Amino acid sequence: MPRMLDVSDEVRAEIGDEEADRLLGGDSAPGVYDCTSCRTPGDIDRERTSTVLFVGEETAVLAFAHAACIPSQVVPVSEEQLQGAVKSITAGEGGQPAPEVPLQAELGVTSGLVLVDGDVHPALVVEPLGPIARPGTTGPVDVFLDLLREQGFKDVPAMDRVPDPIGGWSVLLAMGQLHAILQPGPGTSAAVAWWQAHQPMEVAPEWRAAVNKQRRVLVLCSPSGTIGAQPREDLLREALDRAAAGGRLVGASMPLAGT
Repeated sequence: MPRMLDVSDEVRAEIGDEEADRLLGGDSAPGVYDCTSCRTPGDIDRERTSTVLFVGEETAVLAFAHAACIPSQVVPVSEEQLQGAVKSITAGEGGQPAPEVPLQAELGVTSGLVLVDGDVHPALVVEPLGPIARPGTTGPVDVFLDLLREQGFKDVPAMDRVPDPIGGWSVLLAMGQLHAILQPGPGTSAAVAWWQAHQPMEVAPEWRAAVNKQRRVLVLCSPSGTIGAQPREDLLREALDRAAAGGRLVGASMPLAGT
């Protein structure tokens, strides 16, 4: 019997008490699963596990995640995104199908301080670990920047001014740790995670101090292979300048959600 499964109140409200009790009793939960956050295997009988309910306009899919990655929650997504991502795999005792929902590309996120117009600003640099294609397409074309432009991000031709704000987006910081970049949910005012840390990410005290002063975070995004892992902030700035000059950088400024 899976005794380490967490079903939050909001998930219970969506699936009903009967189904929640069946999950907690082990009748409908798989013994093993692929974590919907970090994509590595999990075992409900051996480690704390969260139930995560992805809800589209017409479809809902229940998935599982390590509790250390994300808490049990309801995640609103578009129906197209949900339908395009869902596939059944064999998992758990009796070979019951369990949903695997790779809803987000794997993104690398780096925190750093950047000097813009004489002021130090906290920044998050976002770069996918591989090329991004539109759902249902194949080929070498990377559309990461195009997708962000459609969401309201603007081109950054030079690192000489603060990017414009983007409505409904924010950076979630809790207990001094970075948890997520939030975006408006589809068809609802509730925010959902555009990017979520597999585990809360520590940020430097200087970065937090800059956030407290500026009250906003610069989110700068580039295609895979553009910025790379830079060991120092001066090298990160040089990489950002090159990406901007090459037309491979978009950005937005976002308020802080949390503390």
